[in-house]
Amino acid sequence: MDPHVITPGPYRATKLWNEVTRLFRSGMPVRKQWQNLRAHAACFAATAAVDWLHQLLRSNSNFGPDVTRQQTVQLLKKFLKNHVIEDVKGRWGSEDLEDNGTLYRFPSSSPLKPIPSPAPKQSSTPGSGLKRSLSLRDKEGLFRFRSTKKQSKETQENVDPALQAKAEDENVPIGEQQAHKRELTEEDEQEIWKEITLTHLQKILGIASLDEVMDRRHVNPQNIIHNMTKVNKHGVVTLDDKTNDLPHWVLSAMKSLANWPKYDSGQPSYPGFERDVFKTVSDYFYSLAQPLLTYQLYELFINVLGLLQSHSERVAIEALQLCTLLLPPASRRRLQLLMRMMSRISQNVDMPRLHHAIGTRTLMVHTFSGCVLGSAEECDLDELLATRLVSFLMDHQHTVLAVPQYLLTAVTDHVQYLRSAQLAPASRGLQGADLASAPVLLHAFCRQISSVEFEQQRVAASQKAMEDLLEILLTDRSIADKDRHKRLKQFRKQYPDIYSRRVPASDRDEKKPKIKPPLLTIRKTKAFSIRN
Repeated sequence: MDPHVITPGPYRATKLWNEVTRLFRSGMPVRKQWQNLRAHAACFAATAAVDWLHQLLRSNSNFGPDVTRQQTVQLLKKFLKNHVIEDVKGRWGSEDLEDNGTLYRFPSSSPLKPIPSPAPKQSSTPGSGLKRSLSLRDKEGLFRFRSTKKQSKETQENVDPALQAKAEDENVPIGEQQAHKRELTEEDEQEIWKEITLTHLQKILGIASLDEVMDRRHVNPQNIIHNMTKVNKHGVVTLDDKTNDLPHWVLSAMKSLANWPKYDSGQPSYPGFERDVFKTVSDYFYSLAQPLLTYQLYELFINVLGLLQSHSERVAIEALQLCTLLLPPASRRRLQLLMRMMSRISQNVDMPRLHHAIGTRTLMVHTFSGCVLGSAEECDLDELLATRLVSFLMDHQHTVLAVPQYLLTAVTDHVQYLRSAQLAPASRGLQGADLASAPVLLHAFCRQISSVEFEQQRVAASQKAMEDLLEILLTDRSIADKDRHKRLKQFRKQYPDIYSRRVPASDRDEKKPKIKPPLLTIRKTKAFSIRN
């Protein structure tokens, strides 16, 4: 079974469809079978297809172990509709497939979906009506402050060429010109929040540009600021406009399920009451105009699914932390309350069964997956992909939906520094040499490297550190000879290659037999005796 993982990138849902199709066509066993007294070559029964495909989806890291048999049947219906399979009479185009012994076969034509070509980028011309958002690099003149003293060559490389030329013509120091820049505005601060958040997200996803998976115009920096700063003591977003909050009766129903069996004594109690309350909550979330993760961010969350592997769980949590910050505050609040309720119900051993045939956890995931993630256009893998994401969100909701403190600290410190550097010359009247002693904010631009280069640099840096440690052990006179010998022996055992390169075989101390010193002759005293 091919464990291939579709990495983040544009049109990931289509690529996943093609990947599942390829694995199913290449791995599903076919043989000659009889039906209605007639032999059919190279075919398979629907039940056998469900068994094989269900096992494939559960073991494939793109989907995970929460895929149910019923979802597998639904996917096979999609296969029949899209002519991935056909019945033995050549019929296809409908979803008339059941988990039974009906025979199907693979058509001769290729069922793979074409990958759409990227749409050309629209230019922000005056007549296009599109406003291009400025990036941090576009605002270098605002975010860079320098002193008026001599600057090194590498510092001068980051200076705006137009500003440098103007300074040379007018014989005015560059630092003095930048000291008179305008103060930070509210729009500038919002842009800083947006750009720093998206820069972190792009780095985590490991893609060349976020334009491949999202439209930056749909990112509202005010949503990021609200989701980061306006939270209660439990970390749940608070809303300024209470009309956008969940209705009181929905909150009451969710609290009743989350705290079962501790509920308001004034509420009715009868057999099946918890099932009616659960249906009331699910009906409300499916009545919303959009899924909680919104249509605009669908492609972004689909790409985060590529990080939900066991070895990169921490990376997936960080990516989802940033992605959920982009949501409107009302949607993020609903998502937080829903995930908390689902997690509590799944772990509550006192909760009666809410379905006669499905476990509580499975019911939670499959009931609410459709109202959490979905695309504006019908996608054949929506249900499977949503199940994978919702299962992960429910298990890690405390960390995924928490405020990332490192990001909050980074942004606030950056804004605070820019304000102090901007206002210092005007408020304290710094002139010339005084400005030279002010703190300097330098920008270093990094080049993205491949994973192979990163691994090579990591190994080289680790070896250099070990070589330095070995040199200290060999040359430091403050180390006692006994301790030196002991530490060198441990180092040689753990890092034999590094040790052999530094200490040739001819210079190593040969093991010499230890000669025990002669025992001291002790005269044996005579035992005391009555005769003596």
